[in-house]
Amino acid sequence: MKKILNIICAFIVVGGFTACESFLDDHTPQATLSDEQVKVPENAEAMAVSAYAIFTSAEDINSSFSMWNFDVRSDDAYKGGNGTSDGDVFHQLEVQQGVLTTNWNINDMWVRLYKCISRVNSAIALLNESNYNMKEQRLAEMKFLRAYGHFLLKRLYKNIPFVTNENLTYEQYNELSNTEYSNNEGWEVIIDDLMDAFNTLPETQAEKGRPTKASAAAFLAKVYLYKAYRQDDENSNQVTSINQQDLEKVIEFTNPNLYEQHYDLESDIHNNFRPEEQYENGVESIWAIQYSRNDGSTYGNLNWSYGLIPPNIPGATDGGCDFYKPSQNLVNAYRTGADGLPLMDTFNNKDYDMTTDNADPRLFLTVGIPGLPYMFNKNFMMEKTAIWSRSNGLYGYNVTLKQNVDPALIGTYLIKGSYWASSMNRIVFRYADVLLERAEAYAQLGQTDQAIKIVNRLRTRAASSTQMIGNYPSLYGVKFYIANYKGSYTKEETIKIVKMERRLELGMECERFFDLVRWGEAATVLNKYFAEERDNCAIYNGAHFTANKDEYLPIPFEQISASNGHYTQNIGNW
Repeated sequence: MKKILNIICAFIVVGGFTACESFLDDHTPQATLSDEQVKVPENAEAMAVSAYAIFTSAEDINSSFSMWNFDVRSDDAYKGGNGTSDGDVFHQLEVQQGVLTTNWNINDMWVRLYKCISRVNSAIALLNESNYNMKEQRLAEMKFLRAYGHFLLKRLYKNIPFVTNENLTYEQYNELSNTEYSNNEGWEVIIDDLMDAFNTLPETQAEKGRPTKASAAAFLAKVYLYKAYRQDDENSNQVTSINQQDLEKVIEFTNPNLYEQHYDLESDIHNNFRPEEQYENGVESIWAIQYSRNDGSTYGNLNWSYGLIPPNIPGATDGGCDFYKPSQNLVNAYRTGADGLPLMDTFNNKDYDMTTDNADPRLFLTVGIPGLPYMFNKNFMMEKTAIWSRSNGLYGYNVTLKQNVDPALIGTYLIKGSYWASSMNRIVFRYADVLLERAEAYAQLGQTDQAIKIVNRLRTRAASSTQMIGNYPSLYGVKFYIANYKGSYTKEETIKIVKMERRLELGMECERFFDLVRWGEAATVLNKYFAEERDNCAIYNGAHFTANKDEYLPIPFEQISASNGHYTQNIGNW
């Protein structure tokens, strides 16, 4: 079922022209097609498959399209690794100090994502000229992928050039501007592609890597939610207003009628993060990047982009690099009070104590904590030793669970190459996220009862997500306690509740930093976090988030230099 992303086709170039040549250096093999060859259905299908494939082949350990490398800017995670000089450019992002437009990681992600868009546009150009009977559906799929590439870029850089005309000449590419559209108009460009996809895509696909109508709906809901928090003052990254019409679009594209026939919540949240085939593409997975093993190649189509994350366990994950470690702040957020609800603003007054404090069960499915088994395997008990922290405790001893795989599965679902890799899919849009977006829109529209009802649905699922941890209270003394919200809440209280639930449900799924930016809360939340975390993680002694600068990456120096004056640097005096 994953073959669609396993085939790496030659980069077929229509008329000898490679898309995005003005700001890319794509050395993928090329072959120019004749007019007759262009119309052959097999060539069109091969080019479409090639466009899918690049979304796995173009990412790597330092530029993961999951964005974990860039989520280290949030209060969910520490960079980890061997110390501040190990991946120093990501350390600079984490503490928001010393970030330069010439840093290699700033340019690397830009180039990789535009290569993806280039490949998609080449597929669109070929499909437009073909006689393929699947032409319209494949074009819809390609527009979905193009929207995905632009979306990832826009969240990172804000002001980007949009490459939506696959027939631009070389000279026209060199004239593209990254400020042609306002922030709001940029979201509209992405929406235009997604609406074409939504109106054409089928409800189901035989090959799971292909998006469906529900995939496009989930994507539209996310884009409209970003768009709702208007940031159109060109001299500021602050939220100037929250648009009601955009929120209503979120309600429209999260309508249960679009999903309920094929999608639902898993009975246990952990099912979304298991590599075994029986759990992949489950009921909660609306669209996922497909990775695979045993497909005839040396390593299969494995996910190498998490290669730096596994801890270094002697005799098991030797060579694990121990990056992307859950913060103490995130752990504390899962504490619950006597009423079974989050402690909200008071959660960081003291650090979570496993022997005395109540906790949301999702904590133990998100974070590996000393005193508990790593990846639920009692053969690998976590401790406060250098085994569980390459930095000897500088970044603490916690380990992320959602990206990792049980060491018992080494050789099957966990493979050692240059780095560690697994065949576990990465879910891009899962139904829980759709529900949270619907709850957020309801809360902002003042429909508080509807929002709380959705939050309680997720909390009820969380309470029953104990298939892997049901014996933790008896074996390790932990205390599960989670309850639903009761009574009535004001609009402001409900918004706060939804935002907290979003953090708890999506912890370590690389959404947190982008959520803080779109809410306009990044500077307030992160500077408070830096102050509170200095005792837990000394790297934050000099950390400071500068509003109207650090919300977005700078436009890379290399791209500015090559743009012939058509690119404008982001605000903030980079």
